[in-house]
Amino acid sequence: MYVWIWRHLPGNAWVKSLISLALVLGVVYVLFQYVFPWAEPLLPFNDVTVDDSLPTPATEWR
Repeated sequence: MYVWIWRHLPGNAWVKSLISLALVLGVVYVLFQYVFPWAEPLLPFNDVTVDDSLPTPATEWR
């Protein structure tokens, strides 16, 4: 897949490298600005199963 993209980019190796860098930065920007905020409510990161009633090791030594 990457070889196909590299072959279809215009210019020499330096121009292709700059275009590739711009494409990667564009994809990262879109992911952080739109995709991850949209998907965050769908992920179970706020479902914690830690019980606060258990004593911590620091309080057992007192």
